[in-house]
Amino acid sequence: MSKTFSAEDVATQGKGANTWVIIDEDVYDVSKFQDEHPGGKKILQRVAGKDASKQFWKYHNEGILKKYKGQLQIGSLNTKKAAPEPPAPAPKKAAPAVKPAAPSSSTITKGEPQDPYGELIPFADPSWYQGYASPYFNETHAALRSEIRQWVETEIEPYVTEWDEAKNVPEHIYKQMGERGYLAGMLGTHYPVDHTPHRVQSVAPENWDLFHEMLLTDELSRTGSGGLVWNLIGGYGIGCPPLVKFGKKPLVDRILPGILAGDKRICLAITEPDAGSDVANLGCEAKLSEDGKHYIVNGEKKWITNGVFADYFTTAVRTGKDGMNGLSVLLIEREAGGVSTRRMDCQGVWSSGTTYVTFEDVKVPVENLIGKENQGFKVIMTNFNHERIGIVIQCVRFSRVCYEESMKYAHKRKTFNKRLIDHPVIRMKLAHMARQIEATYNWLENIIYQCQSMDETEAMLKLGGAIAGLKAQSTQCFEFCAREASQIFGGLSYSRGGQGAKIERLYRDVRAYAIPGGSEEIMLDLSMRQSLRVHSMFGMKL
Repeated sequence: MSKTFSAEDVATQGKGANTWVIIDEDVYDVSKFQDEHPGGKKILQRVAGKDASKQFWKYHNEGILKKYKGQLQIGSLNTKKAAPEPPAPAPKKAAPAVKPAAPSSSTITKGEPQDPYGELIPFADPSWYQGYASPYFNETHAALRSEIRQWVETEIEPYVTEWDEAKNVPEHIYKQMGERGYLAGMLGTHYPVDHTPHRVQSVAPENWDLFHEMLLTDELSRTGSGGLVWNLIGGYGIGCPPLVKFGKKPLVDRILPGILAGDKRICLAITEPDAGSDVANLGCEAKLSEDGKHYIVNGEKKWITNGVFADYFTTAVRTGKDGMNGLSVLLIEREAGGVSTRRMDCQGVWSSGTTYVTFEDVKVPVENLIGKENQGFKVIMTNFNHERIGIVIQCVRFSRVCYEESMKYAHKRKTFNKRLIDHPVIRMKLAHMARQIEATYNWLENIIYQCQSMDETEAMLKLGGAIAGLKAQSTQCFEFCAREASQIFGGLSYSRGGQGAKIERLYRDVRAYAIPGGSEEIMLDLSMRQSLRVHSMFGMKL
């Protein structure tokens, strides 16, 4: 049970060796922390024995409180009201006496509303988090959501800012992704039980679907850091699926277990200095050796996510004539030699490990061919749908983060003797953010359901245009929400750290989503060209 103190008790600790402060009616002993405080001792001594809430929130965000609360909080004021009990869940039919950690398919109910979850700020979470019925989500999704959020809030969120500044995420976090079974669930396909002993605690492998994968990306994105998300699932989420879906069994059996365990890392290497969205004109060359046992690879790749960390490079190479019919995909192993990488300094996603890669006479066994020789364009195009959906999921959640942070700030900040939320112009900004977020998210849910209902070839044919359009919609929604949030926060969103830290960081990340995976202009054009072509096949009448 937490200790309680009166305001008078705290006031006695404002001088001498002990320094206590009050933040939101919680009491903190910062005596030993004074030497570590970035602003020096004097700042803390000015508020010693007093309520420092106003001063704290002027300079800090919630992540700082989460980071230090466990170390420094010693109790609460005796005037602090107990947190309200969560609402009682609606009665459900014939619930089992002991709910299994991972329900079998026979016990899963579909279409029923899940219990309200989170802070219930309107539109800050998808509607199914807030007690609304959904045809897509059931209790396994709710259980996974709670599992991921608990891990992210304790192990990741308090440290995201310092990791971003360091331009790296500690290796043990990626390792935990493997051990918790999350990496195995990010492949856009069935859960690969034959290649990993690790399992997701709350979802049985046979129940795993694309909405579980969506949840993983979505909950990781609540941290408000594209660099963090790309570090953990960026290179992996686009580099590993081609290996799993098109690699020969001996290659998959040799390589995949180490990747799924979090011991090895993989990335996708397609973009080149002179060839980005124009994939058909890639120039990195792979020639067969005289004995026919190896491809000799020479060329360069640029803007490769996770490249500095990667052990394996799923690489687009030219093995034949010019154009799309001369491309192949190889799995290049760093330990083969001839692979050099250097980190690139970019505007955003700092901890993602964006890389310039050079291949010099790299010997790649022919067994490392992914798919068929000169038919790599299909592998690349199939993979783009998965990549773009991942970008969409992140953009929608980042948009929600911008909206949620703005909503919370608007209820605290006062101007002209009124809270920001009481100004119609601020409510209008929030309303425009919410309408774009909800429209984009509901399109996303529909697309994921279609992906789940079609086989890979049908999805590539029918959904390529729609996914391209949704990718452009989501990045423009993200850019709009980041800008509006910045306007609401004002100068706080222009300086790194503090209350506007997430907004400042996300504003820098906007271009990293609007350009990679296909720029907005190319996506919008592709959405029309592809959709018209497909619907002509269906018998469209114009």
